Amino acid sequence: MRAAVRAAISVASACDLRADDADVLQDSNKLTLRLSPCDIVARVGHVGQEVAELEVELAQRLAATGSPAVALEPRVEPRVYVRDGFTVTLWTYHEPAPTREAAPAEYADALARLHAGMRQIDMATPHFTDRVAQAQSLVADQSRTPELPDADREFLGYTLRHLSREIQDRGAPEQLLHGEPHPGNVLSTNEGLLFIDLETCCRGPVEFDIAHAPEEVGGHYPDTAQELLRQCRVLKLAMITTWRWDRDDQFPNGRRLAREWLGELRAMMEAQ
Repeated sequence: MRAAVRAAISVASACDLRADDADVLQDSNKLTLRLSPCDIVARVGHVGQEVAELEVELAQRLAATGSPAVALEPRVEPRVYVRDGFTVTLWTYHEPAPTREAAPAEYADALARLHAGMRQIDMATPHFTDRVAQAQSLVADQSRTPELPDADREFLGYTLRHLSREIQDRGAPEQLLHGEPHPGNVLSTNEGLLFIDLETCCRGPVEFDIAHAPEEVGGHYPDTAQELLRQCRVLKLAMITTWRWDRDDQFPNGRRLAREWLGELRAMMEAQ
């Protein structure tokens, strides 16, 4: 982490932005920092995570459509910076609005506006089934998921295959999606709700995105196919359950959640 922070500060300084301190906002697959006193957000990943290029391109295109997404920092060149084995991207910092939970209707409206902007964008992105395939590869590789019991491994593999195929067979309209618009990727700001973390973007039915939002949001999103949404919710649960069994997963209480979610997943599959 110290090396990543140094890389972010170095990039900001090279862009003539004063960065003396860094506060960690999020530490997951990428490190997200608030640099001060220049007051910008830096997202830092390892070189080789070329998805940063995709995220920067999408952010620029979304800004042109007026979509509710956090924009790149306007004081610097909009690109991926490479420093000391890290990739660094620089983003606008938004002061959080007074702490409150977004109302389902507000959340649904922001997501619908994001989708409307994304429909105007034509760019090459993965398909949602590519993300499912990543989960399937984890399930299939015992060396990467050594603590996953055999019966649960077989169940997860079947669930991922079965639901992915069923969703595709429905032939629903597909478009560019955020990929993971869950509450952790939504900022409540004085400008309204803004979506962050665009590196998970993919193509698929909008119900795949809605499935990541709180359940009440689906009732406010216009023209939602409810049965398709239900299937996408089960598929989403199967995917995030799989991530928690990854030997390298550092999610707090990940294994406990994995076991809990397996129980929920079995109940949902039996209810079909």
